Amino acid sequence: MNPAGESDRPAASMTLFEAVGGEPTFRKLVDEFYIGVATDPLLRPMYPEEDLGPAADRLTLFLMQYWGGPNTYSAQRGHPRLRMRHAPFRVGVAERDAWLLHMRRAVDRLDLEPEIAGALWAYLERAAYFMVNVVDDPAEPA
Repeated sequence: MNPAGESDRPAASMTLFEAVGGEPTFRKLVDEFYIGVATDPLLRPMYPEEDLGPAADRLTLFLMQYWGGPNTYSAQRGHPRLRMRHAPFRVGVAERDAWLLHMRRAVDRLDLEPEIAGALWAYLERAAYFMVNVVDDPAEPA
C-alpha cells in the first residue's frame, strides 16, 4: 500500500474482490439481490429460514472467496459443492431466470466498471445455468 491507501500492485494482478472494493461491495450485491428474492414467488420458497439473513451471509462469503477474498466460506462450511447443496430444491428454467433477473438488477446497482461488471455477470450467469436440475423444456438441458 502507498501512503494514500492504494495498492502498489499493477491492476492486472488485483483480484476482482479487491477491484470492486472488497466486502462492502459484495454485501451490497447480495443485499440488493435478496430484496428481490424476498418477494419472488418462485425463489422465496427455496429459503426455508424465516429470515433471509443466513442465506445472504452464505452467498456473500461464497462470492467473496470465489473472487479472491478471504476463505471464510470454506473454513465455515467446507467445499462449496454448489450443485449438491442446491439438489434438494427444484431449480428449473423459470427459477434460473428469476434468480438471474434479481441478480442482474443487483449487479447493475453496483455501478461497476463495465469490464468488471461483465466478468462478474459472466460467472453469475454460468453458475445459474449450472444449478438447473429439472428439465422443464426438452430443448433446455439440465
